[in-house]
Amino acid sequence: MTNARTVLVVHPGAEMFGSDRMLLESVIGFVESGARVVVALPARGMLDVELRRAGAEVVIIPMLVLRKVLLSFRGLPTLFRDMFRGLRASWRLISRVRPDVVYVSTIIIPQWPLVARLRGIRAVSHVHEAEASGNRLVNALLYLPHLAAHRTLVNSRFSLDTISHALPALTRRSVVVYNGVASPEGPAAPRDSLDGPLHVLYIGRLSPRKGPDVVIDAAAELTRSGRDVRVTLLGAVFAGYEWFEDDLRRRAAESGVQVDFAGFHQTIWPFLEQADVLTVPSRVDEPFGNTAVEGILARRPVVASDSSGLREAAGGYPTSRLVPADDPQALAASLAEIIDEWTTVRGGVDESRRIALERHAPERYRATVSGQVLVAS
Repeated sequence: MTNARTVLVVHPGAEMFGSDRMLLESVIGFVESGARVVVALPARGMLDVELRRAGAEVVIIPMLVLRKVLLSFRGLPTLFRDMFRGLRASWRLISRVRPDVVYVSTIIIPQWPLVARLRGIRAVSHVHEAEASGNRLVNALLYLPHLAAHRTLVNSRFSLDTISHALPALTRRSVVVYNGVASPEGPAAPRDSLDGPLHVLYIGRLSPRKGPDVVIDAAAELTRSGRDVRVTLLGAVFAGYEWFEDDLRRRAAESGVQVDFAGFHQTIWPFLEQADVLTVPSRVDEPFGNTAVEGILARRPVVASDSSGLREAAGGYPTSRLVPADDPQALAASLAEIIDEWTTVRGGVDESRRIALERHAPERYRATVSGQVLVAS
């Protein structure tokens, strides 16, 4: 199948959110193909543990990770420090590992495609970010280093269109690979009837971009109309965004809605089993929407923002609904519709799950990514 037998994988973090989970699936695919896999991370974390469990070697090295805090006058000293430290560390690691291919996960570690190209090594970038509403010049600068890669994988047509708008040259070597999303073997069926409150679940970062406050406001709208609703927020804030969680708690207290701040949990399926409906209320562009697919695989109706990659992730299912972003009234109306049509919604969850299993089987994702990465240089 391939002449490439050592894959150096580079990723900018060690958490277990969307792109982290996809990185893990890619690594599992490489290991299953028989390749030696070495993963470079900037820090230890839950992803590190899962990668080693999957059969990869993990090394922790300094690297330049483009964060917003670095793209300011105050952040410039740290940016230059990380750039030089990262360049030296990447050069040494490649000399030690001697990889056949370098797999660069996300666009925010821009040095790696360039270093791989300078060393004469095949590089593949996997783009998990797309913000069509962002500044075109900024987007072009973020994508530019990945022109050095021999191939670029993107996770949705929306991401490809965003790249095409910002940097058309990059699309000529780009391939769409839809995310693979894992699923429990036999997820529990939804409740026969909605006796008691509607249990609404949100999964994701607690950040203004992701819109958990929209869920609270929608639940408050339903409560004012006489509906009984409870909300669970499954996720945590980035360091420095503690103020937003404080705001959410204050908003929840003022709304009169029972809101459970469950924090971050690596395993989401027990929370989906306890939920009646999953919401994905992002305000901004999402390159895809793994969480929406996970809700469908868990046999739960999903209400997502009608924007960006979420249309590809949540569209086309009998039990999914798309609503305007940043619109609590629209979200409340969709939730009310699900309550009123519960018998019909409940009857469609198995067909939705069947479609999602076909579209997003992890085995297909692993095989596709491996086939794109593990080819002769």
